[in-house]
Amino acid sequence: MDFGGRRILCLGDVMLDRFQYGRVERISPEAPVPVVRMGDSRAMLGGAGNVARNIASLGGEAVLVGVAGQDAAGRELAALIAGTPGLEDALIPSATRPTSAKTRIIAGHQHVVRLDEEVTAPIEAADAVAIRTRVAALLPGCHALVLSDYAKGVLGEEVVRHAIATARGLGLPVLVDPKRHDFGFYAGATVLTPNLKELRAASGRRTETEAEIAEAARALLGPAGAGAILVTRSEKGMLLVEADGGVHSVPAHAKEVFDVSGAGDTVIAVAALAVAAGQPLARAMRIANAAAGVVVGKLGTATLDMAELTAALEAEEAEVTDIAGKIAASAEGAIPVLDGWRRRGLTIGFTNGVFDILHRGHVTMLQACRAACDRLVVALNTDDSVRRLKGPTRPVNGLEDRLAVIAALQSVDLVLAFGEDTPLELITRLQPDVLFKGADYTEDQVVGADVVRARGGRVALIDLVPGRSTTRIIERSRAG
Repeated sequence: MDFGGRRILCLGDVMLDRFQYGRVERISPEAPVPVVRMGDSRAMLGGAGNVARNIASLGGEAVLVGVAGQDAAGRELAALIAGTPGLEDALIPSATRPTSAKTRIIAGHQHVVRLDEEVTAPIEAADAVAIRTRVAALLPGCHALVLSDYAKGVLGEEVVRHAIATARGLGLPVLVDPKRHDFGFYAGATVLTPNLKELRAASGRRTETEAEIAEAARALLGPAGAGAILVTRSEKGMLLVEADGGVHSVPAHAKEVFDVSGAGDTVIAVAALAVAAGQPLARAMRIANAAAGVVVGKLGTATLDMAELTAALEAEEAEVTDIAGKIAASAEGAIPVLDGWRRRGLTIGFTNGVFDILHRGHVTMLQACRAACDRLVVALNTDDSVRRLKGPTRPVNGLEDRLAVIAALQSVDLVLAFGEDTPLELITRLQPDVLFKGADYTEDQVVGADVVRARGGRVALIDLVPGRSTTRIIERSRAG
């Protein structure tokens, strides 16, 4: 996973987030309110600025377009942008509009009060024209567009329509964090990322269960003119509903929640990077979900780095690794496992063989296969099948032993057996995304290649370690 060189234009309401940290030791004698003894203070980029900051912190490049006032808060905002590597300042300075600022008073880990300094009326016509001009000039060098709507007046109808039309004309994905109840306002977006409350308000439907959420999202997809809706559900994770009918969900993975400020910014930032890097939406959701689980464990409008994201993904994907848990008794037993992986947006690879006496060639090939997919399924010939293919003296090791040895490999996620001479029937039933075979074959010789390619999958030929084979091991053993 590499987001380097992915350039995202972030357009929307930019604000200054101030955090004042202190502690509460008593109640005021003047009124029934806590007295906060102030300590540290911090200032961060907020709104669309926090989206851009998350992109930059993960190795991407962010271009920040919005409006800032020519005031003290605006100067503080400019300094924060200048001090953030990978973040380009493309803000429009407004002579008539103050910089939006939010000040949060926090005692311990609890928000005591928030002070908002802002104007939410639509921006001046001249500022809107300047934004459209800037977007038209900067989008051609980008890989995706994010619209971060905080309902502060920047994303008016003309600005939104122009930005989406320009991005789609360039073939760029458009991700929108909506605030309006009319999702049709963002028509043409690739994906909308409302939270559960926003989805409920836009649809007017019950959204208690996953089925109800999916139905509410489906009802909005047509009027919204969007390719998908990704619903963030706080402690319940995320649900993705695609226009083609696909529905995917992931549970939340935060171990401890300190502050949810800006978590939605992290979600859309990471999703945009993943989509810009070529990931399908379902997998982009999974990556964004892991990122959100990290930032809610931090105070303030936090970001994360690639090491934290990688560690979170590895923790999220930790599954049963004992040998028995990785052996499927049949294709019927394997299919539900594969379906679960698909719902999480994981790429499934498949390879097959006898794997009679495990050697370096086997291990190296399986490692290479696993590096090219998210989950690897290995199918082994049954003993009878091996005898038909290789003669009455094979296999040396029975099926039960061969299954256990292959299942013990870290590179293998699921093992099962097939009794036919070829795995064609099994491949047809499992429908893997990637079909692996040794490079001693050509693609037209690979059994099942047409089945995998027919559903949009691919065939990958893996280089073999020269001189390594079970047959040679047996021959040397007999000669000895």
